[in-house]
Amino acid sequence: MLEKTLDRDNLNRAFQTVKRNKGSHGVDQMPVQSLREHLKTHGEMITEQIRQGTYIPQPVRRVEIPKPSGGTRDLGIPTVTDRFVQQAVSQVLTEVYDPMFSEHSYGFRPKRRGHDAVRKARNYIREGYRWVVDLDLEKFFDQVNHDRLMRTLSFRINDPQVLRLIRRFLQAGVMEDGVTRASTKGTPQGGPISPVLSNIVLDELDQELEKRGVRFVRYADDCMMFTESKRAGKNLMASITAFIEKKLKLRVNREKSTVDRPWRRKFLGISFTPSRKDPKIRIASESIQQIKGKIKTLTSRRTSIPMEERIKRLNQYLTGWLGYFQLTETPSVLREIDSWLKRRLRMIRWKEWKTIRNRTKMLIQHGASRRKAWEWARSRKAYWRIARSPVMHKTLDEAYWADQGLMSLWHRYDQHRWT
Repeated sequence: MLEKTLDRDNLNRAFQTVKRNKGSHGVDQMPVQSLREHLKTHGEMITEQIRQGTYIPQPVRRVEIPKPSGGTRDLGIPTVTDRFVQQAVSQVLTEVYDPMFSEHSYGFRPKRRGHDAVRKARNYIREGYRWVVDLDLEKFFDQVNHDRLMRTLSFRINDPQVLRLIRRFLQAGVMEDGVTRASTKGTPQGGPISPVLSNIVLDELDQELEKRGVRFVRYADDCMMFTESKRAGKNLMASITAFIEKKLKLRVNREKSTVDRPWRRKFLGISFTPSRKDPKIRIASESIQQIKGKIKTLTSRRTSIPMEERIKRLNQYLTGWLGYFQLTETPSVLREIDSWLKRRLRMIRWKEWKTIRNRTKMLIQHGASRRKAWEWARSRKAYWRIARSPVMHKTLDEAYWADQGLMSLWHRYDQHRWT
């Protein structure tokens, strides 16, 4: 397995992947852009160290990123060189393990994605499994037991040098505020090897659920199990919690875990309608609040940037957001977001026009009558109220924003649906 890891084609794929994914620097401050030259100079030495078992990873750099639902998540950013080596190992591990993983596991796997998991969940609801066991694994990536993981890996990997290298990555330590502390458990999020290791750990949970005949979908540590009754859900939650904590040595967050109707829960930012005959995929209310929060930031009146640049940034964000949420089957919310966004932009335009004289001029220029333009230009109403006024709707209408280059979520969704 070591030779597969150090195969030139595998290393080239690892380099291209790290380069494509970009990402921040590690504790050595070396950026991704420097990796090519670094490997030209030190590549042979790195591969020889790996072959001889003397390669020592550096500690990961601890950073905090905000969670969409509030709070922060700790990431451990390896150095670019360590990311390159981790990626090479991860590719070989994926070749070995992925064919054996459950068909109900969708996260971090080739040719599988969140959309597939959401559709599978909807199908279970359609089949009559209208109760869901939503278990929250408490700080999963920080709680993985190293010894247990290494023992699991040894069942399939009989190359001690690869196993030693993986353990060194797990125990590389964390640097925070210039101080390094040891890692005794966990697989730090931020490194390329962490996703496949997490799937290896949770594959035991998948096997247990399959053995019991449970309908479930799992994406990384986000797992939903479907039952036909609340009582069955309660029994399943109790028994699976015991399995996770006693067998897998992980912790279940009992405050966040529950048995509930699927349309009252969210899975990967998605929820469902409560229809008995034909439940549909819809965007979860939390996801709608998240996009509105991001739009508020991009359309803040405190940020003085040209409208052209503002729209460019909005389009970049909206394109990525819709790329995922285009699977919704209740798209009316996209119209609502479009309308709300345009009101935010009209508010900015009103502020940009500043004076009564200029506001009158611009309203007339965009189609308002002289009387209406003069009347609204003198208004003392707040920006947000003015942005909803009939005169602003008429002058800065959908056609106006389309000419400005603003993307419409509804139009883009509608085009995708028929192409």
